[in-house]
Amino acid sequence: MYDVIVIGAGPSGASAALFTAKAGKKTLVIDSDQSITKRAWIENHYGAPAVSGPDLVETGKQQAARFGAEFIAAKATGLTVDGAAVKVATEDAAYEASQVILATGLSVELAEAAGAAVVPGTEPRVKSVIQADSAGKTSLERVWAAGGCAGVSLHTIITAGDGAKVAVNVVSELNGERYVDHDVLKK
Repeated sequence: MYDVIVIGAGPSGASAALFTAKAGKKTLVIDSDQSITKRAWIENHYGAPAVSGPDLVETGKQQAARFGAEFIAAKATGLTVDGAAVKVATEDAAYEASQVILATGLSVELAEAAGAAVVPGTEPRVKSVIQADSAGKTSLERVWAAGGCAGVSLHTIITAGDGAKVAVNVVSELNGERYVDHDVLKK
């Protein structure tokens, strides 16, 4: 049983995993290697020089792994809220967590099949997004959405920030009090 399962390892998913793992939460990331960022060239990501999408995605995954996030290469095929757990199925296995963060980019099929509310998208070429409140909560208990699938602008800096925001809200919920992650310079 994991504290958090993140579905998707693009900028929003890896950023969410970085924050949950750094907060000491047992975190699993299920990634199907479908991130649209893998096709991008990025020159407007604050704090980073011009970078290829594949390199940005790999760096984010490495950062999250450094704090203990586990990664598996698989496609999530099912999502079920069952009592105190959320179950996530892949083609080959099943996993459980207290909380799930959907960071599935342009795809809402998994959320929609699980019964999450979906609304029309507002970005060009984005047909539908998962309905989520300002914290990232969806209509399903213990299921959150971050990044493009939650209707956030598809710029990597924005989706990464949204993943971090949702992760902080998930950790706060798990801890029962507001979680803050502020590092200071080491002397």
